Amino acid sequence: MKLVSTRALAAGLALATLTAAPLAAQDGNTVTDTEWEANNDPFIWLEETRSDRALEWVAGENEKTIAALQSDPRFEQLKAEALAIFNADDRVPGVAFTHYGLINFWQDAKNPKGIVRRTTMESWRTDSPEWETILDIDALAAAEGKEWVYGGMSCLPPDGTRCMVSLSDGGKDASVAREFDLETLSFVEGGFELPESQGGASWVDQDTLLVSRNFGPDTVTESFYPFTTRLWKRGTPIEDAPEIFRGDKTDVSAGAYLLRDGEATIHGRMAYRGISFHERLYFFEKDGAWLQLDLPTKAGPYGIIDGQILFSTDVDWTRDGVTFPADSIVSADLEAWKADPNGAKMTLVWAPGERQTKSGATSTKSSLYVSLLDNVRGKVLKFDYEGGQWVSQQIALPENATVGIATSSDETDEIMFTSTDFLSPGTWYYANDGVTLEVVKESPERFDASGMEIEQYEATSKDGTKIPYFIVKPRGMAMDGTTATLLTGYGGFQVPRLPGYLGSTGKLWLERGGAYVLGNMRGGGEFGPEWHQTAIRENKQRTWDDFIAIGDDLVKRGFTSPEHLGIQGGSQGGLLVGTAFTQRPDLFNAAIVQIPLFDMLRYHLIGRGASWIGEYGDPRIPEQKAWIDGYSPYQKLTADKQFPRIMYVTSTADDRTHPSHGRKAAARMAANGQPYLYFEETKGGHSGGVDNEQRAMLQAMQWVYLMQQLMDNQAEGAAEAE
Repeated sequence: MKLVSTRALAAGLALATLTAAPLAAQDGNTVTDTEWEANNDPFIWLEETRSDRALEWVAGENEKTIAALQSDPRFEQLKAEALAIFNADDRVPGVAFTHYGLINFWQDAKNPKGIVRRTTMESWRTDSPEWETILDIDALAAAEGKEWVYGGMSCLPPDGTRCMVSLSDGGKDASVAREFDLETLSFVEGGFELPESQGGASWVDQDTLLVSRNFGPDTVTESFYPFTTRLWKRGTPIEDAPEIFRGDKTDVSAGAYLLRDGEATIHGRMAYRGISFHERLYFFEKDGAWLQLDLPTKAGPYGIIDGQILFSTDVDWTRDGVTFPADSIVSADLEAWKADPNGAKMTLVWAPGERQTKSGATSTKSSLYVSLLDNVRGKVLKFDYEGGQWVSQQIALPENATVGIATSSDETDEIMFTSTDFLSPGTWYYANDGVTLEVVKESPERFDASGMEIEQYEATSKDGTKIPYFIVKPRGMAMDGTTATLLTGYGGFQVPRLPGYLGSTGKLWLERGGAYVLGNMRGGGEFGPEWHQTAIRENKQRTWDDFIAIGDDLVKRGFTSPEHLGIQGGSQGGLLVGTAFTQRPDLFNAAIVQIPLFDMLRYHLIGRGASWIGEYGDPRIPEQKAWIDGYSPYQKLTADKQFPRIMYVTSTADDRTHPSHGRKAAARMAANGQPYLYFEETKGGHSGGVDNEQRAMLQAMQWVYLMQQLMDNQAEGAAEAE
């Protein structure tokens, strides 16, 4: 069972903008707040993703946006600079260790949709690796007339020659899956093939899959994720595949999978029911029946290493009189656990110290590796089970940097790590024994960072909590409030936002005199589960308070002023930005709202919104509706308020948060006669652009908007300060 710890719903998405004349409501007049309620939201028709009326509205908005931004004399230069970075031939090609070579997915000017390719370790270490193309996504898309976006491949261990390749049409979360042969480098004729759906498939053996898909109305949850799993044998209709596990329609999702170790040995079947976004019930198949595991709902399996099965918990967990603290890792002897899953003795592997949290884990043939955050700085620890106890050592990676595990091998003790910060390109380290590091790759610099510096500060939130943030700024910057500053963050779903090389941001923004700020608000994962859990549901306003506090602190310290302060975020981060500018419109002069949640009183009915009730609450329950109504940005767009010119960016193909959140917000501001900008990309899904040309265009539009809002009045602001 390969150890990989990930958090869902991470954002970091692209942006755009538009100068717009007010859009009249359906009767041609400005709509009052009372009329909004009486009409039961006159813009609800924009929730129809691809209706003629909605797409006509989108086309009109895009036309105005393009005219406002792409006509700016800075646009073409900014786009060219971004595209040169995205397509650079000297990028370090990230790889994954596999049985069949080092695999890389690569996009450039010649391969906009990308190619999957492989090489050897010896070749990859050179300046010019020799690559063998496995799958050409551009050629496949052209042959089939689809906007295919590559979603990865899942291969049968240990040989890994038979794989299920995931492909999304236009970048949607829903995808198709097809069987691929890595020996012939072709799709298997008459092989396994799954139609478009949420859910996945995992290999049992060469002729058997475990499949969780949409098999009809009684097989998907209210969040539209599968809750059944079938055992599908080659050569049989999938409709006849027997169901081996079923959750409940009220679950977020549910499914079954195999408990495999790193050597591909199968130790049984596992299953889960996601009873909320953050809570799961786990099951182990024992004696032909599903046994529910005695675990907290915020705990779960973490992998297998050295004959030990590992578990992680996000809450304090007491077992046999011993309490394991939240965020810790515990283990049990695998064979003892299989014999008695709810009675096996548990042993502590690791527990967090002050301001520490684990951020991920993986394993090699012999060892467990855990990446940590220590006051938002990275560390990696190596663990081995020796003589009946766990021993650990810290990997000698750079201090005061974001470090992580790039890839590891199941078959050997080979592993690679990376380190970076805002101003330092990535460095790759290789160890063939797991600990002895050798620098093997260094990413080229993409901007001149010689005159820039990184500082960390704390803002005081409304309830007195200290909220850290990083600022990247010109060294010796005048503290007169005239510096154009972009503040960004996320603050949800226990997802941390960490320092990382700014690349195109450095070239397009920092080199032109701007400052960049990253906030680490409660609700995120920078300091562990409690940092997240203290700002969800009835306490979600704390996240918004933290973000606003950082904005106030930037102004108080003289880094910037409201006239020169902008904010940006995507998905949950789009909601963050929406709450900030609706609650404090006086504090910001630019706001980029990307692929957002925005109408929080209807979010459970739009896209995959019902799956996030564990984070925000349920608007159908009066008490919880009151929490949400207190901040839902859509309802706060009232005609009696003055907002800065807001920019919304969405994607038609986004089947997660859905473009209607941004559509309706823009339409409501137009009806109120308020300035706004709206751009909707017709492909790209929830994760932004699907190729480098599109990404560069979106980036350039974003920076043009910020320069128009925050820099074009900079000289005037400096004169006033004097």
